[in-house]
Amino acid sequence: MMNGDQDLADESKHNNLQEPLLTHNHKAVTPYAECSIFSHLTFSWLTPLIATGHNKPLDLDDIPDLSGLDSAKGSFPILRNRLERDRSNKLTTFSLAMALVHTTRTDILVTAILAVIYTLASYVGPYLIDAFIQFLNGNRDSELEGYLFVVIFFLAKVVESVSQRHWFFKLQQGGIRARAALVAVIYQKGLTVSNQSKIGQLGGEITNLIAIDAERIGDFGWYIHDPWLVILQVGMALAILYLNLGIASLAALVAIGIVMLINIPLGSLQEKFQNELMKSKDNRMVKTSEILRNMKILKLQGWEMKYLSKIFDLRNVETKWLKSLLLTSTTIISIFWVAPSFIAAVTFATCMLLGVPLDSGKILSAIATFKILQQPIYNLPDTISMIAQTKVSLDRITAYLNLNDLDSGLVQTSPSSSSDVAVEIINGSFSWDVLSCNLSLKDINIKVFHGMKVAVCGTVGSGKSSLLSCILGEVSKVTGSVKVAGTKAYVAQSPWIQSGKIEENILFGKDMDRVRYDKVLEACALKKDLEILPFGDQTVIGERGINLSGGQKQRLQIARALYQDADIYLLDDPFSAVDAHTGSHLFKECVLGFLESKTVIYVTHQVEFLPVAEIVLVLKGGRIKQAGKYNDILDSGSDFMELVGAHKEALSIIDSINTDIESKNIKFIKKDGVEVKSDDTKVTKGQIVQKEEREKGSVSFSIYWKYITSTYGGALVPCILLAAIVFELLQVASNYWLAWASPVSQDVMPPVRGTTLITVYVALAFGSMFCIFIRAMCLTTAGYKTANLLFNKMHLCIFRAPMSFFDATPSGRILNRASTDQSAVDLTIPNAVGVFTFAVIQLLAVIAMMSQISWQVYLVFIPVITICIWLQHYYISSARELARLVGVCKAPIIQHFSETVSGLTTIRSFHQEQRFQDINMKLTDGYSRPKFHSAGAIEWLSFRVELLSSVIFASFLVFLLIVPNETIDPSIAGLAVTYGLNLNILQASVMWKLCNMENSIISVERILQYMSIRSEAPLVVETCRPHDLWPSNGKVDIQNLQVRYAPHLPLVLRGITCSFHGGTKTGIVGRTGSGKSTLIQTFFRIVEPTGGDIFIDGINISSIGLHDLRSRLSIIPQDPTLFQGSVRSNLDPLEQYTDEQIWEALDQCQLGDEVRRKECKLDSAVSENGENWSMGQRQLVCLGRVLLKKCQILVLDEATASVDTSTDRTIQQTLGLHFSDSTVITIAHRITSVLNGDMVLVLEQGLVEEFDSPLKLLENKSTSFAKLVAEYRGRSSSSYDSRV
Repeated sequence: MMNGDQDLADESKHNNLQEPLLTHNHKAVTPYAECSIFSHLTFSWLTPLIATGHNKPLDLDDIPDLSGLDSAKGSFPILRNRLERDRSNKLTTFSLAMALVHTTRTDILVTAILAVIYTLASYVGPYLIDAFIQFLNGNRDSELEGYLFVVIFFLAKVVESVSQRHWFFKLQQGGIRARAALVAVIYQKGLTVSNQSKIGQLGGEITNLIAIDAERIGDFGWYIHDPWLVILQVGMALAILYLNLGIASLAALVAIGIVMLINIPLGSLQEKFQNELMKSKDNRMVKTSEILRNMKILKLQGWEMKYLSKIFDLRNVETKWLKSLLLTSTTIISIFWVAPSFIAAVTFATCMLLGVPLDSGKILSAIATFKILQQPIYNLPDTISMIAQTKVSLDRITAYLNLNDLDSGLVQTSPSSSSDVAVEIINGSFSWDVLSCNLSLKDINIKVFHGMKVAVCGTVGSGKSSLLSCILGEVSKVTGSVKVAGTKAYVAQSPWIQSGKIEENILFGKDMDRVRYDKVLEACALKKDLEILPFGDQTVIGERGINLSGGQKQRLQIARALYQDADIYLLDDPFSAVDAHTGSHLFKECVLGFLESKTVIYVTHQVEFLPVAEIVLVLKGGRIKQAGKYNDILDSGSDFMELVGAHKEALSIIDSINTDIESKNIKFIKKDGVEVKSDDTKVTKGQIVQKEEREKGSVSFSIYWKYITSTYGGALVPCILLAAIVFELLQVASNYWLAWASPVSQDVMPPVRGTTLITVYVALAFGSMFCIFIRAMCLTTAGYKTANLLFNKMHLCIFRAPMSFFDATPSGRILNRASTDQSAVDLTIPNAVGVFTFAVIQLLAVIAMMSQISWQVYLVFIPVITICIWLQHYYISSARELARLVGVCKAPIIQHFSETVSGLTTIRSFHQEQRFQDINMKLTDGYSRPKFHSAGAIEWLSFRVELLSSVIFASFLVFLLIVPNETIDPSIAGLAVTYGLNLNILQASVMWKLCNMENSIISVERILQYMSIRSEAPLVVETCRPHDLWPSNGKVDIQNLQVRYAPHLPLVLRGITCSFHGGTKTGIVGRTGSGKSTLIQTFFRIVEPTGGDIFIDGINISSIGLHDLRSRLSIIPQDPTLFQGSVRSNLDPLEQYTDEQIWEALDQCQLGDEVRRKECKLDSAVSENGENWSMGQRQLVCLGRVLLKKCQILVLDEATASVDTSTDRTIQQTLGLHFSDSTVITIAHRITSVLNGDMVLVLEQGLVEEFDSPLKLLENKSTSFAKLVAEYRGRSSSSYDSRV
């Protein structure tokens, strides 16, 4: 074992050498790694950090790095190697548990030894108490004997304290190590899992594995020794009882056995409820995660309250299991609080029956023994509950780790120099789901040589994206072979952007080469965008590129691929999300220029990009229908002609316009930049994604007050306090009764008969049992109700928050509150508040008991308690900030994991798995650092408080020796000593529980933060509701509209004035980032105007409720979004339409036949993000939604970007037919989409550049629109003009 540890230490030294590469500024390693033995024993190595925290609020930079095996980089290889060694076949829960034990074996062994030392030291008191009472009663050989008792009691307490503090700290250290290693293993699995395995695994479930399950397994360290320690403690207790009571001690064993047996059925019930609770929590988190990702769509459609009700429904299922779990726990806790009294009653009754003489010394020794037994017996329900919960978590993680990995043999890779052929597929058949009979691609045969340009086209759902995925090795291969020679770079159809700086997104792990970097920016037309952005390429991008337009995100993706300098480039329709001018630039500069010598396989719907390709592949139904040069296949099949024919028809519209006509009466609006510039200079520039806010300083009393008064105005709190006080009084009274009513020695007559003694004791025990049950029920009810109230209020506030909140808040932060913090409020905080209150009451009872015998104890107690309070005050400011940092540092791990899951194909295609694993480990350590030092800090305090408590106890014993014998009753003095034995544990426990409560209540503080988010405008304004048929005409008037996304960001729209008449078709064009999508968002009040107004049919849209506005407008958004559920729920989430109406809409949007082919028809499953539907099909479902809604105003935000020209033509015809009388506002990248319209609005940098009919604008060749059309026409005809 020692050799193994040495190897691990060597490995972690090697790992630490790499650490500076991951961190920007390398901090000092924790003093724990190199402290002296004295510093280690007394936790003095933490004093500098606690002093810093006392002087100022701690930040993450103040906390030193972890060393060696405490860091993820140190512990992960051990767990990974052990799992790989054990995995001859399927991983079992047991083998995962054993691997975790192996990872933390040193901590487990050391803590086991410390636990034994603690147990032995804790029984010194009960063992000696009888002898000490006899000493007080006058049975003594020498006065010095008393002081020897004091020294032994004191030393035993010090040994007990030191061993327990280090036992607890090492347990937490092991838990942190296990958690870090486990998170790294789960994350690594996430990087290698196959796409087929991912089908059943939802993002929220996987997030819970890291957020909750790994955390719980880390916390299990607290309980790991309890099962065997109980046996040792019960054994030692029985030994002491046997010495005092003889054979009657067997009755105690039977009573303990009964108590433990009662727990077995309750424990299994608890495991069942815990399992169901986690499943229901998973379902809720999956839905919450999906909703947060797509909140913009929900707000545009006015569906957010419907989806909030779905979250509430899922929470209701969860609370059903939560209630059952809490009631079971309440029953168990009630049984075990009463257990010591029950065991004592059975034992003493047996003594009476067997005639065993009971004197006060023996009774008090037994009571002291039962008091020590009370702790493991109290802990037993928690331990059993925790074992059940940990088993559930281990099962869930094991199931995830057993998912199939991506088969590395799907693609045969080799260096580019090894072959002339870059990509070759021979007789390839592929399926996303091998278990089903459906093949995604059939009989694929292609050979692509180095340097070739290959275009892939086809109708929606024909398998174009799947073809690229099979080259990447992401699709399961059924037959055939795939060979790739060289490195790959991939650009996905849906842009995947990491939150972080633009520069980091482009470099994507590579070193900065400024010359290449500038060339890439030039080729991707990003330089102009970077000039507009407040911080250039240092601008922090929000989650999923939220503060970039669709085109900017796509160009950023292309820049990332170009910078990698790969051999083979796979581009999945990246030109559809950008405008015609930018698309033309990108194709020319990137594909034909920058990648001139590279192999490029690009999917495209733009026919004009096909002629330059050496091979054009035409796909239909998963097969390659035609392949060859553009001119060669043009006449050889109907499939290709269908695509090209639609394109030619669009071009003929342009050709039909006589562009030689001189311009007449052109309404040409010039930009007026002076006013705008002056406005812009006032803007305080700032990043959109701000650092997560955390409160600083002490947790305000108002937080506690809000928490305890949430339910019934706090009416249950007095009931809980009263029950707890009466319970403690009855406990003290019963022990007082035993001490008073039993003789000091056998030759003294007892004041009452034995039956009376037991009867009164049992009656008092029953009274305390009733109190404990009332207390537990009230506490459970208050905690449960409060948790639900906070949940409902927080979620309502989140769902009513403006879109700017979601733009600036990574979903990981919200999910962290909805999962981790909510779990704390559900299960931890009621208990934390309760046990602190009860510990304070117990401490006061002990002090009262001791001071009654010897008031002089106050002479020591008051100064010592003053020092304890000062220490607690000195410590708490550090502890609080450490706990807050733990909360803040968890969200980035969840965030990074969610991002990784969504961008898995991109990460794998660039072979960046190791770098992402390194980032994950760095983030995990960022979370472990405050957690590790927080664990040490609480032991720092507890050690000092316990030491001071031992001084009080020793002083009390000395006072007992000093006072004259006649003035005190030895029995009552013995009772006070019995209680005093627990003083150090109790006093440290009060401090510990206070800090634990403060740390836990931070979860309430974080939830309350989100309950005070600024809300959007009202959903309905009762005094200003539009009539039922509004808008009947659809006229839109925009007057001097100015918009900015946040007060600290510059204006995006800088004074737009124009009118769209009712029933007209208006196209909005402009360069990417010119403000087109922002204008649309302002129509729906996703962004509220900074200045100016929008009127629809004479009503100012800012004066009416948001639901009244959004429900009367229709939109097909830029990103086609589907929700997990069925086809029906995606088309009609509000359940307003009949099946006949839904089928009609599906037929109109060309999806009817596709859905009829599916077995479940309208109830066919739609997976998370609609991943089992192609991008084009998702866009058609969005079209189906607006066809069902049939509003007078329809907005198309690049609605046909993801479909081929033929489908685009069909969509335009469908819209023309069903929305002929409606006002249609279209943002289009295909120029042909707006040529048939009535008006064209050209935007440039947030201002109206031109606004007139397409014909008029084309008559003047100097207009921006005419230049755009001419460029599009030139680009489209240059390659095959002779063929037209």
